[in-house]
Amino acid sequence: MANHILVAVAWPYANADIHVGNIVGAYLPADIFARYHRLAGNRVLMVSGTDAHGTPITVRADAERTSPHDVYLRFHRRFLELFQRFGLTYDLFTTTHTQNHFRVAQDIFSALDANGFLYRQEEAQWYAPAEKRFLPDRYVEGECYICHYPNARGDQCDNCGNLLDSTRLISPRARGGGAELELRPTEHFYLDLARLNPRLKEYLGRDKEHWRPNVLAPSLHTVESGELRGRAITRDLDWGIPVPVDGWSGKCLYVWFEAVIGYLSASIEWSANRGQPEAWKDWWYEPEARTFYFIGKDNIPFHAVIWPAELLGTERLYDERPERRLNLPYDVPANEFLNLEGQKISGSRNWAVWGLDVLERYDPDPLRYYLTAVMPETRDSEWEWADFVRRNNDELVATWGNLANRVLSFTHRHFDGIVPDPGSLTDVDRELLGLVESGFGKVGGFLEAVRLRDALGEAFALARAVNVYLERAPWYSVIATDRATAARTVYTALRAIDSLKVLLAPFLPFTSEELQVVFGYDRPLFGEQRLETYHEDDWEHEALIYEPGTGSGTWAPSRLEPGRRLNPSRPLFRKLEPEVAEAEVQRLRESSAPQD
Repeated sequence: MANHILVAVAWPYANADIHVGNIVGAYLPADIFARYHRLAGNRVLMVSGTDAHGTPITVRADAERTSPHDVYLRFHRRFLELFQRFGLTYDLFTTTHTQNHFRVAQDIFSALDANGFLYRQEEAQWYAPAEKRFLPDRYVEGECYICHYPNARGDQCDNCGNLLDSTRLISPRARGGGAELELRPTEHFYLDLARLNPRLKEYLGRDKEHWRPNVLAPSLHTVESGELRGRAITRDLDWGIPVPVDGWSGKCLYVWFEAVIGYLSASIEWSANRGQPEAWKDWWYEPEARTFYFIGKDNIPFHAVIWPAELLGTERLYDERPERRLNLPYDVPANEFLNLEGQKISGSRNWAVWGLDVLERYDPDPLRYYLTAVMPETRDSEWEWADFVRRNNDELVATWGNLANRVLSFTHRHFDGIVPDPGSLTDVDRELLGLVESGFGKVGGFLEAVRLRDALGEAFALARAVNVYLERAPWYSVIATDRATAARTVYTALRAIDSLKVLLAPFLPFTSEELQVVFGYDRPLFGEQRLETYHEDDWEHEALIYEPGTGSGTWAPSRLEPGRRLNPSRPLFRKLEPEVAEAEVQRLRESSAPQD
């Protein structure tokens, strides 16, 4: 029976373009994981969308003297373009600015309130007299009272990662202008995290051996420290989801509270779009379903503590059966940060490799390969352009691309593009095929454990083993005198390549799909992506959807039969000259240099 796998992917703020640090932090690992499980025959639901309501959007809108709605739409469309071109197979990539999400978020709020996990409290909040408004926490900066980082945001410190109380910041100031601030009272709803703390402690303390230490340790510390207290879930804002309580106009649900609800609301939207309104419950209520949340390390508290608290407090939604409980995260495989040429990536300084920009010069598979090879799974890692060129040439081209190209070219040249009859395989041939076949268990095991770098390394070790086999086996040297022996070698190599293309498909989907066509299969490894426009009364939004192909469940060794006709092939990858790295570093320096 197929497993239900929910792949929940971090929601990008619609206030800036996406760079490779964002891609490797959450989006690419989620896609690799989802593609593997589809190939393995599991029922995957991969969802996310644009976070349209965060304070960063209003900050940008203020700076551009436009509306938050216009800012959100502009970046949402750019996200859709990037994810399509990069090959990220969301079953649904939607937005928080839909009637569906408004409804689900408000219903979660009401359920928490009805279950006694919300309370009202008047609090002091920073007010800017010059602007005549309360400031959201992200409009306030100051010195972190925990680690003393001088430029902490009011909601979270980017240096130590702790959630912050903006009123405790040292030397607080208004973001951007440094305007004078004063604390004034305002009433808000709070999520009673202290009351939920015993349940959180039980949840985080049980069956979490598969969690990464960098996720589990700080989350356990948060619930065991005794410092978890109520946290405001509303704010004085006019851009966002209205608080569903009479007399609370002018206040909206705080984005940190409602954005994580998007994983659930997107699942519900996906079900409705497919005409199966109850289908989402297979992932959210069935006890055997597994839910994975792919995020960057700066989002760990919200996904390992706060979102589980919301789910625990809600218990169930749109299902009246008393034994049913919404599923809690099975795993939160958060990645660390990717640095760039020895420095922290900074969008504000333009010290970044931007996704849409880099795709203008390079194909997606080499980018996916490099980002996986340097993926910061357990510690920060580095993007270096010289290393990108080296790995592209020495690993992707030399180890895998040349292997596929020379065997396929040889088959077309000497066997008219037909898989030759091998006759009786030798022990050496069977040993190689057995080794490659064992990779489905080893690579699959690493992918199951979300150890994506290890999985890619294991697959490339097998590609190197095939190269070693070809260096020793008779084919080039005997084709003119012993065609039968050459045929055996070529057949063995083709079988190995046929298997390797599947092992590498989660990482290199474009070229693996190309090889699927070359080998003459009548079904793709994966399905297709497309954009859809959805209408909700007077609301309209574009979304990226994925339609699974007929190749589901093809995570299995090759059974390539003699006599199959191969289609024409071409080199899968292009070699890069060393000057490419120098040019890219120079481009980076020039684009990030201060402007006069």
